[in-house]
Amino acid sequence: MSGRIRRCTFDRTYTLSLVCPVCGRETRPAHPARFSPQDRYGAYRRVIREWNK
Repeated sequence: MSGRIRRCTFDRTYTLSLVCPVCGRETRPAHPARFSPQDRYGAYRRVIREWNK
């Protein structure tokens, strides 16, 4: 069990476990990633995000 709250993207249930207790699917962190002005890989993440749309 992790210490941060997580969210199921399918049914939008909040939980602390890695698996959703309602549907049994994998959960994702509910918080955004940390921001850093010296982000070396930000441009790469934005390109990948555009490809996945």
